[in-house]
Amino acid sequence: MKKTIYTIAALIGISSLVSCDDWLDVAPNTDVPAKELFTTENGYKSALAGLYITMTEEDTYGNNLSFGLMDQLAQMYDRLPEGTTNRNTVYIYDRETSGGYNTKGVLANMWRSQYNIIANANNLLKWWDINADEVIADSVTRNMIRGEALALRAYIHFDLLRGWGPANYAGSDAAKEMKCIPYRTVADHSKQPLLTAREVVENIIKDLKEAKECLAFEKDLDLTDRIENRYLRMNYHAVNAMLARVYNYAGDNENAAMHARMVIEECGLVLQSSNDNDPILSNEVIFGLNMHELKDNLSDYFAVGDKMHTKYYLNLSTLNSIFESVGTESEDMRAKGTAFYRSNEQQCAISLKYIDNDNEVIPLIRLPEMYYIACEVSDASDEAAYYINTVRNKRGISKAKDVVCDTEEQRIAALNKEYRKEFYGEGQYFWFLKTHGVIGTMAHSPEVTLVEENFIFPLPDAEVEYGWTEEEEEVEEETQNEGTEIIPRG
Repeated sequence: MKKTIYTIAALIGISSLVSCDDWLDVAPNTDVPAKELFTTENGYKSALAGLYITMTEEDTYGNNLSFGLMDQLAQMYDRLPEGTTNRNTVYIYDRETSGGYNTKGVLANMWRSQYNIIANANNLLKWWDINADEVIADSVTRNMIRGEALALRAYIHFDLLRGWGPANYAGSDAAKEMKCIPYRTVADHSKQPLLTAREVVENIIKDLKEAKECLAFEKDLDLTDRIENRYLRMNYHAVNAMLARVYNYAGDNENAAMHARMVIEECGLVLQSSNDNDPILSNEVIFGLNMHELKDNLSDYFAVGDKMHTKYYLNLSTLNSIFESVGTESEDMRAKGTAFYRSNEQQCAISLKYIDNDNEVIPLIRLPEMYYIACEVSDASDEAAYYINTVRNKRGISKAKDVVCDTEEQRIAALNKEYRKEFYGEGQYFWFLKTHGVIGTMAHSPEVTLVEENFIFPLPDAEVEYGWTEEEEEVEEETQNEGTEIIPRG
């Protein structure tokens, strides 16, 4: 990957010149002490910008948590990495592999990178508590910074939960009580206990609710106004969209419906009926990331030409299966030449989402998801059908082919196909399968049969070896019973 070297001071990370014990006290990429960085409003803004930039790295949403590993797990590509001829090897989570996907190593890097972003968000929030009232005079700016940091912390934790947490959370009481990940809210090196999935969900919602209060000043924001690029930030509408996503995951239909409809009605965006020159549908993005020189940076994965078989390609037969097309004929704009480059000579195709992407956007939340959530949680079958068919009709599918949602089975089956089409190359389809406990043979990849074990990532070795222990948990419980403050061991 031709990764651009960012020179702006906003890029937060662990400097190679700084010891592990000191990195939380050091500013982004400059070795400026944090106590100096957070003495100016621009320092806070730089630290916040750094969170977004680090989210574009390869181990996060610049590859594996968007079009990379997540879509490999959903079998969206026919390209197999060197070292394997078997699609099922992507589900080897318990050991390192010298060739192929090496999913265990990729997952360990994802875990570390996500918690690094969380640590930086916590560090910003710590300093916000210390002196933001003094340093940032404008209350709107002050609340914006805190709201975005809280929302990003919640966003990252939610994807960690979706990966390392249970399958079909809403459908099982036992799943809710599964211990899965720590929810880190402190900017230090202390070990934190694994929380139950239910506790993690509660913490995510708590952070999002506070973030929404902080960002209430922009509740009338129209996301079609691109003057300040708020549509790519964790804005007020993006927080509502996240609440819809989390409540839907948790099986809270009432709150999921309320927030999804709120986004649809208030964000200002509308569903597109054309993807000409914009296969990513950037005018539907509620929250996303900007990657500088995106096409060049992602050319190892998406490019047209005689070497397409070294990229994230799919066979034409696979494309037709995913998008329910016949040959090159399709009503659905998501399968047409404006969305995919087709090579009849090589009998394969490749998505144009990261090739013809002039806005250099990696989408993380788009408007159609709100329609799908509203469909899933609607009480009335005709209302559910309205939401899903509204998206289908905008994509070019005739009303004569409208789907019905008279039963829960029909609704989930229809949504299954739509998530697969709509979010190709965006990493959301695997989460849909996991959230809904969809197991069995994959229609577009019949050589793969998913089982529940494929959906639950094991903790990285380092977390197992150095993380919170059962003994520490027992000590914590005993000490709490005695009414004494606990100081976690580092």
